[in-house]
Amino acid sequence: MKMKMKKMKMKNLKLLAAGLAMTASLTACGSSARETVQSADSSTETQANSAMQTENSQAQEAAPGETAEMTLILRGGSYAEVIKKALPDFEADHNCKIKDLKSSFDDLHTGIALDAVNETGTYDLCMVDGSWMAEFTENNVLANLSEMGYQFDVGPECEFFLFDQNNEGQPTTESNERAGYFDLGPVDLGENARRDMVLTLEDMGFEIEASHHEMSPAQHEIDFRYDEALKTADNIMTFKLAVKTIAKRHGMFASFMPKPKYGINGSGMHVNMSLAKDGKNIFADPEGEMGLSKEAFWFIGGIMKHMKGMTVITNPLVNSYKRLVHGYEAPTLIAWSATNRSPLIRIPVTRGAGTRVELRCPDPAANPYLVLAVCLEAGLDGIRNQITPPDAVTENVFEMQLQQRAKLGIESLPGDLEQAVEELEKDDYIKSVLGGHITEKYLEAKKAEWADYRAQVTEWEIEKYLYKI
Repeated sequence: MKMKMKKMKMKNLKLLAAGLAMTASLTACGSSARETVQSADSSTETQANSAMQTENSQAQEAAPGETAEMTLILRGGSYAEVIKKALPDFEADHNCKIKDLKSSFDDLHTGIALDAVNETGTYDLCMVDGSWMAEFTENNVLANLSEMGYQFDVGPECEFFLFDQNNEGQPTTESNERAGYFDLGPVDLGENARRDMVLTLEDMGFEIEASHHEMSPAQHEIDFRYDEALKTADNIMTFKLAVKTIAKRHGMFASFMPKPKYGINGSGMHVNMSLAKDGKNIFADPEGEMGLSKEAFWFIGGIMKHMKGMTVITNPLVNSYKRLVHGYEAPTLIAWSATNRSPLIRIPVTRGAGTRVELRCPDPAANPYLVLAVCLEAGLDGIRNQITPPDAVTENVFEMQLQQRAKLGIESLPGDLEQAVEELEKDDYIKSVLGGHITEKYLEAKKAEWADYRAQVTEWEIEKYLYKI
């Protein structure tokens, strides 16, 4: 059997693999390879992420039953020794022989390393904090999208708080501001900082569409133009770093924590999604119900079907679920509407080229690469299997009685991180999208986070119980 190496183009970088390089919680993968990496010098493990990519577009041809020889480039030389120790395991697992290992220091995307074809399929190999990732066998998100002829466009709405810093320059949750939705200066004490953020982002190539004060004191939102999914995920990461940097220049601390204070609205990262084919938005249909195409309805149906399993990805922290509670505008119920803002999924009024599906539960603490990957694949599952969503809700779901919700089949999002973990464990499809290694390590990290949280004794408990028990 002939063995050929396929050189990756930048535009085809996979969302999930790029997400791996951004996910700090995924620190080890594989079996014997993982043990080798974990035994490495701890000083090495704190270095920057590394990745490998093939140097040649083709490897030497191998006869049936033989191994192929490959030349690899190591991006970021600090992991060279760790990788060399783990290579025998990879060679044995994937029927290949690493001919050479070189070092390189260019600025290509990390996360993609090796795309090798052999009798067992296609393997993507990358390094995350010194650990092997061999996953996504012929079933990666962007490849699936390309096969269906679609382009996935995404526009986020990122909210954040601007808090004061203490005398040591450390962040607090304090602010003297009392501004509300769309307030301006002098009431909006963060207006100058926000303006500076917008101007800086525009200098960096962002097309800013909106910038305003949000509902809670010291809360802000900046929206930038939609783009192809991977570029949008990159932009979200750049956006957050730029916002934090500019805030610090103004003596403030920018926090993307979902719910930093009790009694006010938390920060979300609404995700506006559309699919295009041959340059045309396929969600739009002037003759369809509500101006939506069948694909749009099926996409909604797929997301609703998998929403519970996706929630631990879209809302990844213990704190995320302090935002998803009744009374603070964040969605708690799995429903959709084209006429009001209370459900989980909203269809904005714009039609034609601007027709889109808005998912309102994600928060800015989430890994955007993984969020967009699971959103896309859930929607594509709906299109492939023509999953029809339940009827749209025309009234405020927060005001519905429990019996009315049950009659309409409206279910709730997971109420805390533990429930969200359990829902992902039940959803085999979303687990297959993430891949076995990511799923395992992600769930391990989230279970550990929940266990640590459960062991804490909070100030609320002291105030509530200490004096009377």
